[in-house]
Amino acid sequence: MKKALFIGGTGTISAAISKLVAQNPNWELYLVNRGNRNDILPQNIQHITADINNEAEVAEKIKGLSFDCVCDFICFKQEQIERDYRIFNGKTKQFIFISSASAYQKPLANYIITESTPLKNPYWQYSRDKITCENFLIEKYRTENFPITIVRPSHTYDERSVPVGVHGNFGSWQVVKRMLQGKPVIVHGDGTSLWTVTHNSDFAKGFVGLMGNVHAIGEAFQITSDESLTWNQIHQCIADTLGVEYKPYYVSSDFIASTGKFFDYKGGLIGDKANTVVFDNEKLKRAVPDFKATVRLEQGIARTLEYVLSHKECQKEDAEFDAWCDKVIEILEQAKKKI
Repeated sequence: MKKALFIGGTGTISAAISKLVAQNPNWELYLVNRGNRNDILPQNIQHITADINNEAEVAEKIKGLSFDCVCDFICFKQEQIERDYRIFNGKTKQFIFISSASAYQKPLANYIITESTPLKNPYWQYSRDKITCENFLIEKYRTENFPITIVRPSHTYDERSVPVGVHGNFGSWQVVKRMLQGKPVIVHGDGTSLWTVTHNSDFAKGFVGLMGNVHAIGEAFQITSDESLTWNQIHQCIADTLGVEYKPYYVSSDFIASTGKFFDYKGGLIGDKANTVVFDNEKLKRAVPDFKATVRLEQGIARTLEYVLSHKECQKEDAEFDAWCDKVIEILEQAKKKI
């Protein structure tokens, strides 16, 4: 039986992967985390309670163990990937790094994205940090044969959060609530740019297919749905599922980025969601021939809204974001009248 070690393993992306690996009789799964959400996972997972930032503690707790695959789901900066290299060099046959599709070139020269699309994002520090981590790992692979695989997710969602373009610091619930209240929701641009959202269960299938896969070593892969939709279609699907009218209020992405005080709108919009993107997953399908994303948007949205509406802990109120939306709409309506 092969051994896998995940750092984290209970997040939006990683929880679905952990559950899928736990069902696979060919894999024995270990998790290194603080144990805060392990109760959502199957019981046949080996838990190592530790803080990955405590390098000495983790090294001691995995002493004597070696793995066929290691993945850190909570690595974002160069010092973190350098730490992972020190811990796992010589202890794994494959190290998978979770990068980001937001690292791809902005502005785009071609809306069709492949793994060979250049990595360059002047708008988002998060993306630049991921690029730095990728470059570090590629150098280690080239010079020391450190067995890396790079995975680039795009907008991946689970049952706890509805995928929207503009939201506050507490997630998408306030956007859903505005729809339920019959209020307009702010949509960046004119809602016609194309976007791809991927259900975490689909992402997990592609990811697990890369684990222990000889064709994945030294390579980068994007894992997304093949379904590309406009933001109007995404929001309309949410409204239809709720049984309410879709009332978009279109605001330029530049205006949102310069006035919004939530999240990182410059990076999250100008450097990501405001760009039309269509992902070409042919490279993944060559390495994982049975991969197919099967959860269409309306199916995933129905599952997510059913869960969110029945779980109060997912309904995080965001009065500040709500007031900001109202203020933006009011000011822009006043501007129209003055011109």
